[in-house]
Amino acid sequence: MTKDVISLTPRMPEPWAVLAGLFSGGPDKLVGTRGEGAVIQLCDAEGRPLVSVEAPLLVSVEGEAERLLGTTAPPVPYWWTEARATTGVAEAEQLAGTFAARLASLVGGSAWPPDAVGSIAVVKTDGVSVAPEPAAAQPAIDVLTDKVAVVIQDRPVVAMTAWLSDAFRAAAEAGLGLQIVSPAGTTLSPAVRDALGGWPSRWIVQDERDGYYDGLTGAVLRWQEGAFDPVLSPDATEDDPHTPVATAYQEVRDTGERQLGLTFRMVHPADERLVLGGGLESVWRELTGEPPAGWGTSEPATLPWSPGRLTDVAYERAPEPTWLVVVGSRSRPGIATVRITRTKAGVEEEVTLAFGYGADEEPPLDALPAAAEALATRHHLQSMLVQLRKARRDVAVPPRFEGPGVPLAFALGAEEVRTMPGDRARRTPLTEQPVQLGPRTRPALYYPLPGDPSDLTGWQDFERLMRHLKGA
Repeated sequence: MTKDVISLTPRMPEPWAVLAGLFSGGPDKLVGTRGEGAVIQLCDAEGRPLVSVEAPLLVSVEGEAERLLGTTAPPVPYWWTEARATTGVAEAEQLAGTFAARLASLVGGSAWPPDAVGSIAVVKTDGVSVAPEPAAAQPAIDVLTDKVAVVIQDRPVVAMTAWLSDAFRAAAEAGLGLQIVSPAGTTLSPAVRDALGGWPSRWIVQDERDGYYDGLTGAVLRWQEGAFDPVLSPDATEDDPHTPVATAYQEVRDTGERQLGLTFRMVHPADERLVLGGGLESVWRELTGEPPAGWGTSEPATLPWSPGRLTDVAYERAPEPTWLVVVGSRSRPGIATVRITRTKAGVEEEVTLAFGYGADEEPPLDALPAAAEALATRHHLQSMLVQLRKARRDVAVPPRFEGPGVPLAFALGAEEVRTMPGDRARRTPLTEQPVQLGPRTRPALYYPLPGDPSDLTGWQDFERLMRHLKGA
């Protein structure tokens, strides 16, 4: 496995401290840069990277080291510096550990994982070399074929780090899938799960019984013709090419934990006074009693919650879309991804949000109508879907089966209700009629779904409602 070594320091690593860490291979090692100087690399004699060190991040959000690394960080604000060792080179792993050890000795703090941090002595790397380009061309990509880019991650949580985000972007630009390989026991950040999309991109989990399997579908995989692809069952036919499902994926554990998930879209008129993020904050406050804790353009989320700063970032990137991650406090785990896009209709915000609850905690279902009304009356709601499902309280995605969510409610914004023919939006095939949100002259509608959250009947009700609203 590739080794990521992360230094958590109370003070910013000065350039001289980083340089001292890079001398862990001796003063004769080559040093290069990538990404306009954002990444510094310690290289072999041919100039190929052994260790890549990202520019330090100032983290001002509590709980991110605990959420992503399972370790304790210095009090906020602190500095997060990642060093990534090149795959399959033992000396590179030692260099990364020595780099972190030297950094900690010079500026204080700690490193993750603790067992990766070695002595501060020079690592002997004479004659050591790494794979030629293009496999080493992108620091986060470990294997490159004509089908996929493969990233190997040995971390407690595979998160949407800046490096992984760059790998997604590089793979997409090259027309390749991205496949992430991790050991058993690793979980996935919802931000990464939502970005994986479909085939050939996958999350591949190593398993002692089945070798490799897809962490999101359970399909047993093998490396075949330049990519991880499903293994066909012995009794598969051309008409039914089904694949075996890994045993580990089927080991369902009902802990009583649940997640409340919301997906909603807002379409704002394009206006120079527009402030984004207000809709998400309103929902967060209605359901938790507090605003989000922090946000960022990658994980860890580094910035305290601020709709104003969020808007500035989106404005600077326009007309290109902006992707953001938003996190909650440790007392109420929550994570959202936000995609902001400039379209002909205006400025669209698409939010996917999940909150986690323990077996002894009740999700605040009574607060859902108020959350929908806040979106409809103040934030130009287009639509919203609410689901409840059995899933982890910490909102991480495990490599085993978690059942689908059951729809609890759906909402339509005022403009969508207005443009629907006749009074179709107000008269539905459901037992419970919609709740009016906002002014009577221009209402939005909230549809409680009568399906039992303990089974899948909610999907039947939801499908009936969708067919009705579409006039089918």
